[in-house]
Amino acid sequence: MDAIDDAPDITGARSYMAAVRRQLDAVEASESGPIGQAAELCAVAIRSDRQIYVFGTGHSHMLAEEGHFRAGGLAAVCPILASPLMLHEGAVASSRFERTLGLAEAIMDRYPIGVGDVVFVFSNSGVNAAPVEAATTARAAGAKVIAVLSRAYAGQTRPGPSGRRLSDVADVVVDNHGPPGDALVAVPDTGQRAGPGSTIAAAFILNAILTEAVMRTTATGQTAPVYLSANMPGAKENNADLIARYRRRNPHL
Repeated sequence: MDAIDDAPDITGARSYMAAVRRQLDAVEASESGPIGQAAELCAVAIRSDRQIYVFGTGHSHMLAEEGHFRAGGLAAVCPILASPLMLHEGAVASSRFERTLGLAEAIMDRYPIGVGDVVFVFSNSGVNAAPVEAATTARAAGAKVIAVLSRAYAGQTRPGPSGRRLSDVADVVVDNHGPPGDALVAVPDTGQRAGPGSTIAAAFILNAILTEAVMRTTATGQTAPVYLSANMPGAKENNADLIARYRRRNPHL
């Protein structure tokens, strides 16, 4: 039996891992101000018994699911989910829909967003119609909007049909420090790039903000509504109480 190589030649994988670390390090080094502002908005919403909504289209819809009903996550988080803007029922159609005016506003009518709520909007390019419209709709309802995007990408991309970028309509903007086009690693001798970083960076940012919000809520003497893993002691009772508290506000529970 051949010996297992302890140092396999995975140059591409190591290049990607290093690029992701650099991107996350850049977020930590440069975005503490916006992350703190976003966390404070979320902490105020939690203390006021309001909701935290998460919206994204295409691959960014995964961030809405990332914040929803998970161990260590906040029960106050409600995803905004609609099949036309996701990938599983037609990726090509989804790409067209996220550039279509009027769709996001209709989708958000399903959710009772109002004053005191917070809405995260994830869009790597920061220019497509649906994310911009989602942010505009949320602010019109009185909610605070936290945008997570790549400033480098948005800065070189023309705005969509509204003529506005997501950063123009958000209360707080967090830069994910990704490059235009998202792919992090140059493929030698081809002109190609591979290895997207936006999803990892966005999840990193979202969970950092929500964790900080939990800490700030706890510091005021309140107990933050945090789910426990189903296999942990006390999880059944804790989670049942939170589900009962939030089910009528979250159509995805």
